[in-house]
Amino acid sequence: MRGSLLEGLALIVRSRYLLGICVFVVLLAASSTFLYFEQARLVAQTFPDRVRQTQVFALIDSIVQGLTIAAQVFVTGRVARNYGVTPLLVAVPLAIAAGLGLLALAPAFGVLAAVMVVRRVGEYALVRPGREMLFTRVDAQTKYKAKNVIDTAVYRGADALSGWVKVGIDAIGAGAWLVALAGAAVALLWALVGRWLGRRHEASTATPEAAWKPHE
Repeated sequence: MRGSLLEGLALIVRSRYLLGICVFVVLLAASSTFLYFEQARLVAQTFPDRVRQTQVFALIDSIVQGLTIAAQVFVTGRVARNYGVTPLLVAVPLAIAAGLGLLALAPAFGVLAAVMVVRRVGEYALVRPGREMLFTRVDAQTKYKAKNVIDTAVYRGADALSGWVKVGIDAIGAGAWLVALAGAAVALLWALVGRWLGRRHEASTATPEAAWKPHE
């Protein structure tokens, strides 16, 4: 299929559904960026030794990988089949919002590590499959043009912008609690957008058309 970045952007601009997915991706990237910056800060603060830092990151990665495999095998399919795509898109943002709220009250490495594990496992096992499912009912033009723009330009742009926002918050010297509260607010908005997208997708499955057009 021939096409260009501009064609994908044109499809996005004309569709509230695709714009909603863009907002969902932006909020996902923002939450992830805030958490990664705080992880780097708290790990350096808690474990000054570089070797120990490497060991901590390796342990977190091992836990995430093990839990992700288990969740993908035993949880993801059952949740999607029994409850639809909406829980896949909403559960993780709500968990992150709660975790960041706790982190604002108790900015300890253990709290952050638990939130990071939940976020990464949830993104791989729930959010990513749910986000892919949002494109299962759209037409081919949307699936192969607009989706590529969202997965590349929108996601990476949001990642960079979130990093600048985090640096700006640090520059005013408000402390880690403000970063945690800002991240919690972003996660709550992320959950609301995910709920709207899930409802739209589930409504589209009730239509008899083979390829639902998201601007309709």
